[in-house]
Amino acid sequence: MQKRKHVLTLITGIAIGVLVTLLLKPIPGISGGNLLFHLQRFAEVITDVSGLYVEDVDPEKLVNSAIEGMLKELDPHTVFIPKDDIQDVVERFEGHFEGIGIEFIIQNKYPTVVSPISDSPSDRLGLRPGDKIMAIDGISTFDFTDEQVMDRLRGPKGSAVEIEIDRRGEKDTLHFTIVRDQISIFSILADFMLDENIGYIKLTRFSRTTDEEFVSALKKLQAAGMKKLILDLRFNSGGYLDQAVAIVSKFLQPGQKIVFTKGRIPQVNEEYFAEAGEFDAQNLPLIVLINHGSASASEIVAGAIQDWDRGLVVGEQSFGKGLVQRQVNLKDGAAIRVTVARYYTPSGRLIQRSYENGRDQYYREAWEEADSLKNAEGDREKYFTEAGRLVYGGGGIRPDVISKADTITSFVASLIRNRMFFEFANDYAAEHDSLRNSEQIFLHQFTINDQILSTFHQFIRDKEFVIDENAWSLDKSFLKTRIKSEIARSLWNSEKYYQVEATGDRQLLNAMEQFTKIAELLSTPVLK
Repeated sequence: MQKRKHVLTLITGIAIGVLVTLLLKPIPGISGGNLLFHLQRFAEVITDVSGLYVEDVDPEKLVNSAIEGMLKELDPHTVFIPKDDIQDVVERFEGHFEGIGIEFIIQNKYPTVVSPISDSPSDRLGLRPGDKIMAIDGISTFDFTDEQVMDRLRGPKGSAVEIEIDRRGEKDTLHFTIVRDQISIFSILADFMLDENIGYIKLTRFSRTTDEEFVSALKKLQAAGMKKLILDLRFNSGGYLDQAVAIVSKFLQPGQKIVFTKGRIPQVNEEYFAEAGEFDAQNLPLIVLINHGSASASEIVAGAIQDWDRGLVVGEQSFGKGLVQRQVNLKDGAAIRVTVARYYTPSGRLIQRSYENGRDQYYREAWEEADSLKNAEGDREKYFTEAGRLVYGGGGIRPDVISKADTITSFVASLIRNRMFFEFANDYAAEHDSLRNSEQIFLHQFTINDQILSTFHQFIRDKEFVIDENAWSLDKSFLKTRIKSEIARSLWNSEKYYQVEATGDRQLLNAMEQFTKIAELLSTPVLK
């Protein structure tokens, strides 16, 4: 009974607080009396459930679930963020955290290093991909979860942590004392030259540091002889709008519109224009690579480049997330992210896809093949780029050149899922450590021959995998590229992984070929 009274007092207090707020600062279209009535109904339900339910009820869980259910009725991107998840959300987009600086996975019950983060304490002390973390501060890590590992490895800058490492090829356990530092979470996973003329930047998110990273990458590639650029936004789910605007500004003339927003309340109606910045790439031939996982800020970049005929967009239909969220922090440390407006490209195209058929259908449709949208073109609004090319609104960004991604068999997908390539590569790298001194020879001359492939075949058998020989034959080329790329990561870092992957990436290779036809394609209609 006491618990019931406490919950009732809490909810009623909230309701009265909301009513007072509405009286002092009314919200257009919302009646304070009506809202209080609904809050009282909510309080009645939650207190009755708390008092009568057959088992003890946690009021906080009930309220959180109610909030989540309420927001689900609005749109797929208006969400509740529990206070326990806030820190991860902040770190992902602020671009830093405090810890030792490793990417890891749980492999055979132990946390295993995938790659040390560049210039982190772990990198400087020489931790390697494949290193198995056996203990942290004297506590065995056997059967640890990801959260348990992070809780023990992260901590205030300047504090120390002791770890024990089992490294292939070393007889004894290695002991490291690592002083924690501020670790950068890079939004650019890789930047390198694809050939003597074409630079490549793989941008995975738009965080607080993206523009700074992007300028640094452009300068590096320019010094290496870059004459053309491929900007890879595949699987980039978005991030900060101002960072997307800063990226597009480098390719447009100052004053050209990049994106605008429209919402129910006038305060959220805004326009964003290109501004002169530190690096001018207005004359750099550009191709933007997108796929079904490119969303939000990625679509703003691709849409602006396409609308101004500034470059080619290549790949697959983008996700179609064009809603502007505003985060509202709650007093208990949780937050809600509320949709306040919609994004539109310079030509007026709505980026957001329809979500009227429900959340599940919304996400399922995002991964359908781009060609399936051709049947719906007659129902979609038509727009034109600056040069008069026909484009369509209301469903993401359709590429100028559609290029399908490579597909693999379910058998090979299971090898990836069970980290067979990763584990084999770590073993191979440990047995061929001298390769570390021959980076360029490895990247350009080393091949996965039949002997290495046969060794991998036996490695899988020893792991008690039933091998699908037909799938093995169909995906042989993919197998060779993936093995080499994982060995490169184990020997050096993730950027070398992507550098090898690029040699077998059909979409990327197709994008490289479009530079020879870019002038012709930009002067003809997009969708014939």
